[in-house]
Amino acid sequence: MAANKRDYYEVLGLSKGASDDEIKRAYRQMAKKYHPDINKEPGAEEKFKEINEAYEVLSDPNKKARYDQFGFEDPTQGFGGAGAGGFEGGFGGFGGFDDIINSFFGGGRRQSSNGPRQGADVEKQMNITFEEAVFGCKKKVRLSVEEDCIQCGGTGAASKNDIKQCPKCGGRGRVYMRQQTIFGTSTVETVCPDCKGKGKTITKKCPDCGGTGRVRRTKDVEINIPAGIQTGMSLRMEGYGQSGFNGGQPGDLYIQFNVLEHPNFKRNGQDIILEIPLSVSQAALGDTIQVPTIDGPVDLKIPAGTQPGTKLRLKGRGTKNPKGGMGRGDQYVICNVIVPSSLSSSEKKLYEQLKDTEKTEKKSPWEKFVQGFKNIFK
Repeated sequence: MAANKRDYYEVLGLSKGASDDEIKRAYRQMAKKYHPDINKEPGAEEKFKEINEAYEVLSDPNKKARYDQFGFEDPTQGFGGAGAGGFEGGFGGFGGFDDIINSFFGGGRRQSSNGPRQGADVEKQMNITFEEAVFGCKKKVRLSVEEDCIQCGGTGAASKNDIKQCPKCGGRGRVYMRQQTIFGTSTVETVCPDCKGKGKTITKKCPDCGGTGRVRRTKDVEINIPAGIQTGMSLRMEGYGQSGFNGGQPGDLYIQFNVLEHPNFKRNGQDIILEIPLSVSQAALGDTIQVPTIDGPVDLKIPAGTQPGTKLRLKGRGTKNPKGGMGRGDQYVICNVIVPSSLSSSEKKLYEQLKDTEKTEKKSPWEKFVQGFKNIFK
């Protein structure tokens, strides 16, 4: 083991083979305890550096694996400090106690409150007909969004001379305050209470926006709905959301579609489903009929002996892909064989003749069914 170095697991109070969660938990507790902003005892800073060095190795799967195998004598990359692939000194990338707390709870580093910020997105829902979804169309959507005031250019002031630097924060938009925490008294940086983080104050407000710098406007936006759109799909229109702050980009507009049902056609992705009625004679003898499609009527051959529920395919008669591409889906025709509930005298005679023929030639489905049972119980 390298001179004057303690085992990394020992530094964090762990046993070799500790899990990632155990390593992170131990580091969090030790780092809070020995951070120089909290612990003013002699040697706390060196202890904090040692903790960070141990965590920097044990939190990296590759470094941890090499350390577990070779310890401090790794032949490819040592753990001896700066320049050797290990800890590089300082506080391991943490600038202060607020940074280490943010790293644990997802806060990230602070961004300037008076810098450019993107506007909020706007979400709308729209009902469209089956035909509009299949063929695509143009529609208008009415939006009510906040935009920068034209009169003051978003400053909120009646004139440029009415904008002054905030005396409390000196134009920074943030101030330092002392507060009591579970770790004791500490100094924290927070948004300036006088200017609300803008760094400027207004002596005379803009009469159009009342000093907010923003006004609400209603406008109509035309959108192009691509052919083949389906229920639940969304269309994004970049830059049509709420306007940004301090020169930031506007948000986006998201439109979610609900396709209304058609009385005959159904959708299954890019495929179209259509159920058609067939007479008993058409199903038995076969036929050629015209069926509707989204492109107009087309001829469809019904094979002789078609059974109820048979699905026939019309290739390429479905919808386009809304995301682009040349291909189309298919149309599937489902055959529903309709048994007549009432018969004319001539029809009744024909069915009776068919019945007699089936008995004579032993083609009756019922007789075949019964014969099957006889064969089983012989």
